[in-house]
Amino acid sequence: MTGTLVPLQLVDSVLLNYNVGDVLLLLLGLSILAALALRSRKALASQIIGFGLILVMTPGSALQPGDGSLLGSVMQYKFFGLVLLLAGPVLYTTAKRSATPS
Repeated sequence: MTGTLVPLQLVDSVLLNYNVGDVLLLLLGLSILAALALRSRKALASQIIGFGLILVMTPGSALQPGDGSLLGSVMQYKFFGLVLLLAGPVLYTTAKRSATPS
């Protein structure tokens, strides 16, 4: 029985060093790679706006930095979310319009 608990303890010890904000930033990076593969600036802008909104709306208690956190404080996560919320619409409006069939 103890052999099955070791992987769970390992996962738990790794997750204690990170917070929800770090997971969201990792997911943002992966979704940016997926949007680049699609070559769609509008999809990229939509993802950026969504992640910015999620970071801004996430409670500060879930964003408390741990030992291995990427950013140093809750305010840095919130400000990064605001930057994403401001950059997303700019990317969306500067995206080329797709050709509409006539």
